[in-house]
Amino acid sequence: MSKSSAQYSQYPQHHPHDHGRAFRRPLGAPAAVTAIPLPATDDAYTIVHAGKQVRFGPVVFWIVVGTVVLLGLWSAATATYFAFRDDVLTRLIARQAEMQYAYEDRIAELRAKIDRTTSRQLLDQEQFDQKLDQIMKRQTALESRATALGAMPDVTGSIPRAAPQRSDASPTTPKPSPISDTVIFVAPPDREARLESRAPSVLAAPTNKFAKNQGFDNVLVRLTTSLDQVERRQMAALNAVEESMDSRMRRMRSVVSDLGLNLSHLEAAVPRSAMGGPFVPVKLTANAGPFEKQLHRIHTTRAEMDRLNRTLALVPYRKPVIGEVEFTSGFGVRSDPFLGRPAMHTGLDFRAASGDPVRVTAYGKVVSAGWSGGYGRMVEVDHGNGLSTRYGHLSEINVRVGEVVKIGQVIGLVGSTGRSTGPHLHYETRIEGEAVDPQKFLRAGVRLSAG
Repeated sequence: MSKSSAQYSQYPQHHPHDHGRAFRRPLGAPAAVTAIPLPATDDAYTIVHAGKQVRFGPVVFWIVVGTVVLLGLWSAATATYFAFRDDVLTRLIARQAEMQYAYEDRIAELRAKIDRTTSRQLLDQEQFDQKLDQIMKRQTALESRATALGAMPDVTGSIPRAAPQRSDASPTTPKPSPISDTVIFVAPPDREARLESRAPSVLAAPTNKFAKNQGFDNVLVRLTTSLDQVERRQMAALNAVEESMDSRMRRMRSVVSDLGLNLSHLEAAVPRSAMGGPFVPVKLTANAGPFEKQLHRIHTTRAEMDRLNRTLALVPYRKPVIGEVEFTSGFGVRSDPFLGRPAMHTGLDFRAASGDPVRVTAYGKVVSAGWSGGYGRMVEVDHGNGLSTRYGHLSEINVRVGEVVKIGQVIGLVGSTGRSTGPHLHYETRIEGEAVDPQKFLRAGVRLSAG
């Protein structure tokens, strides 16, 4: 196959006489395509096969050639694909599986992170609930303690103050009662042992995002700090009460000892009031804390102090008249006001105006009420256990023999009856009938009233 313009130079010239001959090929030889030269009319390609000529233009020719080449390349690619498709598929499947595993691992990691976050949040919530529950229980316990402290009359008057709030505040000087030197404590308007108001910091907690993460812990810390302060104040109140009670108990015992009295005999002489009920011993729980143990000791001490108070109610250590104590004559040897000679004065003479009330200095029973020689109008009260008191020179007697009198009860009025130079009260204290210095008992009363 060749172009027409080059056929005459490529093939031998044929003579006219050769046209009548038949072209023969050897047997067994393949049929060949022979290009027959034609007159060169254009640049077309001619293909001769079995005596037939097929002419192609250059465009068609190259299209055919391109198609053949493309078919060859496609055949080669197809053959290569079928030859190596198993390896390609294996690699694709492996890559897909790897990507899937990677995604699954990433999803599992994210899920685990979410689970950890959720678990942490649940744990934090549980811890917060536990802490809050502990704080609420502690607050309830402190409130019950505050109630117990509020029921104690010794708490309000015995809590030490750090400093006065005003410089012009009047000093808290104990005021003696009209009938004795016993100090009366007036409870202050602000009770130190009162439980503080429930933490207002909870209402003022911030509500921003940071507060949601950190604010709760801060609130719990503030609540715990506030409760610690309340607990310290309560313990300080208990300590003050216990110290005050112990000090008073020591003074009461020392007073009885200094007066030379037998405490057991005094206790036996205390009149019994109408009381009763089943005996229920006081027990502490196994989980009792320091506060409960100290409160138990205070209750025990108070019960013993009440018993001593009832016992000392039979001891005449109080004043028989109202006002400042002023003696016109003391106990002991003196110059007799009528004879001018030394004589034994068996009591104390209190300065007083005529008609002033005279009050009994201890619980007892009237054993004498009337005229008694130099005493004039005189009342004698037996306090039991050998103790008795006498009130002489009265202008009027307000009790009868056998009458039971209480501390501070008015038994008569000051006068100047009997062997007297003017209105005053002659007061005696006797032990087993023997006169003793009444100032000894009055000083004991001052000691008991101190603190």
